[in-house]
Amino acid sequence: MDYSIAITTLKHSDPILARLIEIIGDCKLYQVQQTGDLLFSLSRSILYQQISGKAAGSIHSKFLQLYPHSPFPTALDILNTPDEVLRGAGISRPKVLYLKDLAQKVLDGLPTLDQLQAMEDESIIEALTPIKGVGRWTVQMLLMFRLHRLDVLPVDDLGIRAGIRRVYSLAELPNKKTVEDLGQMWKPYRSIACWYLWQSLEIKNN
Repeated sequence: MDYSIAITTLKHSDPILARLIEIIGDCKLYQVQQTGDLLFSLSRSILYQQISGKAAGSIHSKFLQLYPHSPFPTALDILNTPDEVLRGAGISRPKVLYLKDLAQKVLDGLPTLDQLQAMEDESIIEALTPIKGVGRWTVQMLLMFRLHRLDVLPVDDLGIRAGIRRVYSLAELPNKKTVEDLGQMWKPYRSIACWYLWQSLEIKNN
């Protein structure tokens, strides 16, 4: 994936972000792009919500191991799995409910990833947020990491807000409006800017 035009545009529009880009180097957003169908992507997102990445990875692995005869369970597989079995994989009661609601909605006719690709970002958010446990942030992660949309700005993401506070030397975490206002400079490549802001949190202070 060639991000050179996006990088050049961002550097010209935001000198502070330009310095961060120089420190971090090449954008590797493509290296963290996900695979799998919509059920796989959203179920993974649900399991990763509000817990550490390490814990979520362990739970996700145990979840997949419940279905040894296929790379990933179908919607029917999930619906036919007793709640207690899912709980035994470390999945919380609310997330068991979310997974089954997702599976039922897939059977009822959620759009496929190919169909979503033809839709605008906001239309995708409207189509998927009726699923229990799937909010705007969850769909925005799908947009960025599965559908490869380049102009997504998740204003509720704590990492983005922490990155902005650090990079722009703010006294406290920015509110949504501050994030939105800053993001105007980064259009139409806000996903790329977000990747750099996430990376900024890995830089050690001198």
